[in-house]
Amino acid sequence: MTDKPTVSVLGTGIMGAAMARNLARAGHTVRAWNRSRDKAEPLAADGAHIADTPAEAVRGADVVLTMLYDGPAALDVMRQAAPALRPGIAWVQSTTAGIEAIGELADFAREHDLVFYDAPVLGTRQPAEAGQLLVLAAGPSEGRDVVTPVFDAVGGRTVWTGEDGAAGTATRLKLVANSWVIAATNAAGEALALSKALDVDPQSFFAAIDGGPLDMGYLRVKSAMILNDQLTPAQFAVATAAKDARLIVEAGERHGVRLDGAAASAERLARAAAQGHADEDMAAAYFASFDETSSA
Repeated sequence: MTDKPTVSVLGTGIMGAAMARNLARAGHTVRAWNRSRDKAEPLAADGAHIADTPAEAVRGADVVLTMLYDGPAALDVMRQAAPALRPGIAWVQSTTAGIEAIGELADFAREHDLVFYDAPVLGTRQPAEAGQLLVLAAGPSEGRDVVTPVFDAVGGRTVWTGEDGAAGTATRLKLVANSWVIAATNAAGEALALSKALDVDPQSFFAAIDGGPLDMGYLRVKSAMILNDQLTPAQFAVATAAKDARLIVEAGERHGVRLDGAAASAERLARAAAQGHADEDMAAAYFASFDETSSA
């Protein structure tokens, strides 16, 4: 095993494509697959081999990295890849899958003798493209020398949360972090929507909190995207945020915690998606404050 393992990347959307590109630029042999091949094709310019099927993509790989929409999608794709999976290879599962699904994925790994790493990432398009994601990882220490070069290529830092990927400790931390991100995004949108309704200049709001404990860089960034109509290309899409919000609510329910804010966020994001903003940045949840027929 060299320090540059061959990596199969299954799923080349916003995050997966950036991760595959950084892996190729770091000197890894990359084999990429996406359900819509046109989303994977641009990676050929960076030296990646574009596969027609998941099985073709994983053949000969040392590490399989999945970055798909959700847990069921990841399980479906890995089942398609199963005939070509070599026992003993590492599976870096970076899809935000949720607590229930991560157990099902770990079961698949065990059945096929794969070394399973629960490894979701924190970050959006820009840090992904810069190779500065925060990798949250759980998995056996004896195999980390294989996956560490992969994490180093896609992330600026790796936080290990445990030895057992099947326990989902990394996924649990990701859900907690995403609950804050989604809540903050929706709060920013609602503050701007209320300022519009009350005829308050948003800059007056920013000036009032400037430099104090209520001020935060994230508020400024998401507010600027809304006010300057810079919601595309999405850093983190409305549809994906809605899915993650549902996973957060489900996780709370499974553990006896009522998450009213997360439930409202999930509904709000779903409403924005239904209004036609699904592929825009999740800051576009701002529009859910208005009726579809009204001017936002």
